Amino acid sequence: MTVRPRNERDGAWAADVIAESVRGVGPGELPRRLCEVATRVLPVSSASVSLSGVGMPVPLSAGDDRAAELMEIQASLGEGPCLEAARTGAPVLVADLGAAPCAARWPVFAQQATAAGIQAVYALPLGDRAGCVGTLDLYRDAPGTLTARELHIAHLIAKVMTVALVYLPCGDEDDTRPGGTWLTELAHGHDQVFQAVGMIMARLRVGADEALARLRARAFAHGRTVPDLAHDVVAQREAFDRD
Repeated sequence: MTVRPRNERDGAWAADVIAESVRGVGPGELPRRLCEVATRVLPVSSASVSLSGVGMPVPLSAGDDRAAELMEIQASLGEGPCLEAARTGAPVLVADLGAAPCAARWPVFAQQATAAGIQAVYALPLGDRAGCVGTLDLYRDAPGTLTARELHIAHLIAKVMTVALVYLPCGDEDDTRPGGTWLTELAHGHDQVFQAVGMIMARLRVGADEALARLRARAFAHGRTVPDLAHDVVAQREAFDRD
C-alpha cells in the first residue's frame, strides 16, 4: 500500500486504508484493528475505545498497553476526556494536558496521563447527543491540535467504529442485541464491577452512584484499578462496612 506524506493525506485515502485494514477481520477483532489504523493515519501515538456504561465507561479495546492503561485510569477515576465526550455526545479535544485549565478540569487524570508521556487527547463520541454508545480516544505524546483534515479522518474512523459496535451481526440468530455475543465477550471483564456495586449497595444501603464512588475512592486510595478491586469484592476478599 502506498503511504502518502502526512500533508497529502485525505478522507478518500484514509477510507481506503480503513477498508484494507478491516477486510476479512472478525467483529471481535475489529475494534482493536481500528485503534491500530488510527495510529497509522493520524498524528497520534495510541488509541482506545470504550463503551458507555451506567456510571462508568467499559474499556473495550486498545491499540497498545499504554492506551489500555489510560483507558482504565479514566474509568477508575471517573474523570477524563472520554467520560466527558460520552456524557455530552460531543468531541473533547485537548491540545495540551499540561496546561493549567486541564489540571483544573481533570486534576488526577491530567497528572497521571502526562506522567505516562501523553500530552494531548482527542475523545470522539461514537454516536451523537441523541445516542452515544461509547468513545474513540486518541492519545498523542506531544502537545498539538488536529488539522481540519485530520479531524475529518478521525471522525471517519469513529463512524466506522460506531457501525461496527451497533450493527455487526453476533453470529447467533436468536440474539438480537446490538453487537450481540461478540461485544458481550469483549466487555466481559467489567461485569464484576457492576456486581460489586450491587453488593456495596446492599451492604451499605446506598444508591448506585454512591456505591460506585466508594469503590472508586478505595481503589484510588490503594493504587488499584476499579475492576481489580471489584474482583476482590465479588470474591468476598474485600468488605465494605457501614460507617
